[in-house]
Amino acid sequence: MRLRVLARLVQIERVLVRHRLDDFVRATHLYRPLRFVFFISPWTWFQRGSDLTRGARLRLALEELGPIFVKFGQAMSTRRDLLPADIADELAKLQDNVPPFPGAIARAMIERSYGESLDRRLVDFEELPLAAASIAQVHAARLADGRDVIVKVLRPGMKATIALDLEVLYTIAGMAERWWIQSRRLKPIQIVREYERTVLDELDLMREAANASQLKRNFAGSPLLYVPEIYWDHCRNDVLVMERIHGIPIGDLERLRELGTDFKRLAENGVEIFFTQVFRHNFFHADMHPGNIFVLVDDPARPRYAAVDFGIVGTLDLRDQRYLAENFLAVFDRDYRRVATLHVQSGWVPPGTRVDEMESAVRTICEPIFDRPLKEISFGTVLLRLFEALRRFDGQIQPQLLLLQKTLLNVEGLGRQLYPELDIWHTASPVLRSWMRERVSARGVLRELRRGFPDALEILKALPPLIKRAIEQAQDGKLRLALDSSALDQLRAAHAEQSRRSDRILIGAALVLGAVLWFGLRLYPRWFGLLIGAGGLVTWMSAWLQRRL
Repeated sequence: MRLRVLARLVQIERVLVRHRLDDFVRATHLYRPLRFVFFISPWTWFQRGSDLTRGARLRLALEELGPIFVKFGQAMSTRRDLLPADIADELAKLQDNVPPFPGAIARAMIERSYGESLDRRLVDFEELPLAAASIAQVHAARLADGRDVIVKVLRPGMKATIALDLEVLYTIAGMAERWWIQSRRLKPIQIVREYERTVLDELDLMREAANASQLKRNFAGSPLLYVPEIYWDHCRNDVLVMERIHGIPIGDLERLRELGTDFKRLAENGVEIFFTQVFRHNFFHADMHPGNIFVLVDDPARPRYAAVDFGIVGTLDLRDQRYLAENFLAVFDRDYRRVATLHVQSGWVPPGTRVDEMESAVRTICEPIFDRPLKEISFGTVLLRLFEALRRFDGQIQPQLLLLQKTLLNVEGLGRQLYPELDIWHTASPVLRSWMRERVSARGVLRELRRGFPDALEILKALPPLIKRAIEQAQDGKLRLALDSSALDQLRAAHAEQSRRSDRILIGAALVLGAVLWFGLRLYPRWFGLLIGAGGLVTWMSAWLQRRL
């Protein structure tokens, strides 16, 4: 273990003890190789009590440990299939409100990225940031033609910081897998690996710009969502420049109320936007917390959403997309047999899973939900219950589904904050049913055929020479079929073992028969006949036992 990782682990231990999380450390044996440090440290001796819940104490500890641990806590808050509800709820409160770094440093970094003075590209660059997050911060500026823009720049030294903290997270995860029995279910290394992919994607601002461009194209001309323009000439891997949104933050309910905003329409539009992204576009903004959403109220009766921060997006495999839609429809139609069948067909549970047992489990999980009014039924809760059924039947949770669930919970929470009477099902059902009908319609089938026609044409063009060559090789006696030699070796070994068992059975039977004849003919010595019979029985029994095993 490198010294810098060891030093960071000791620092983490100090923070955990300060926030009264030492029981967690002891229970999980995370510091088993370093336990002497834990027990001799003065932080352990002089602990002070706290009235905060364990979830709140964990959240505060992550905030103190720094930006990367805050981001990790946010990612973990989506794993409600793994975490207790109280901890998941607290981790979901983690925000990117971290101290900004000096604007002069931001200016110098941008100029280094451009290779020229900032004033030659942007004017009125404001060194006081508009917002600061754990990975980047945002400044206001203006293009030469007068258009208002925001400039997003990565924090200095962020890549080195993330590399060290990822190394630390992998070390902690490895300790957990080695010393903590519960890690077999939680799979900490796999969780860190998922987080690593997410955080590394956020470090590439060109990727974020591409995400924004795709989302804008998907909603071109739509009255539901506005996506700011990306100014590609000014974007780099560590600098993003895009149109500045002059809207009202979605959390400023008082201001929206003063302007006469139609909250019912706004809430329903949010649900429609989400399901349109997931099922029609198969490309969804996966970080839709209130800090990333604004409202354009040029017409308060027809409010329009505007989104920012496109570092995290999600897509679904086409098969998962279809099965997810069918699962939602089947659950709300209370067709639990269909839900169970879909889980098996999708590969979300092992193929040997009994459908009747799965059906019973889904019924037990979902029936209590329907005791409440339909407007109170949460899609996110339904999805979470389905994940619980997966866990019981040894199903594998798909990371993209967890990302979708987290986004759905955000959308639902936001929608019901705007309009408590929001009926999620009433809003989402038309989108889902329309999409399903479109998938099986003649137009949808023709579209899929047209999309796959170029590939099919290439295959057809390649077939004639391949067939001709195979016929020529067959005529010359040179046609050979490639076989898996390992499979043949296994087959030969099994055949040889079967032959050896048969031989032992025959020899054992012959020896027993010889013993019978020895005693029947009253031959001497008698002990020799017993020896023959015993040998035959042992030989036969060994062959029989081997066959049973």
